[in-house]
Amino acid sequence: MKKLLFIALIIISTCNMVNAQQENHPKALRHVVMFGWKEGTDKAYINKIIDAFGNLQHKIPLIKSFEWGANNSPENLNNGLTYCFIVTFKSEADRDAYLIHPDHKAFVSLLNPAPDKVTVLDYWATK
Repeated sequence: MKKLLFIALIIISTCNMVNAQQENHPKALRHVVMFGWKEGTDKAYINKIIDAFGNLQHKIPLIKSFEWGANNSPENLNNGLTYCFIVTFKSEADRDAYLIHPDHKAFVSLLNPAPDKVTVLDYWATK
């Protein structure tokens, strides 16, 4: 009986440690969007899109963070994708609400002419 009690205490203690670690390292839902523009696309237009995408974080409070960058990999494996944007949410519900938010829809309507290539990938980041 003492052994069972000891094992139960170890299991409870381990579960509490795992829960505490998860609280210290919360998961984040990443929404990754990559664009590839046709050769000769007006740089001013691309900058307009970048600015509009970045401004969404000030209009939609569901966005936890936003970052972007232009490809500079020497590996030449980008398959024509030249810009990457990462929008972070705390839940799938927040991401889903973002996708139908009027400000997001207005941003999407700016994508005319559309990028030559678009890739979107969402994932739960864990540490």
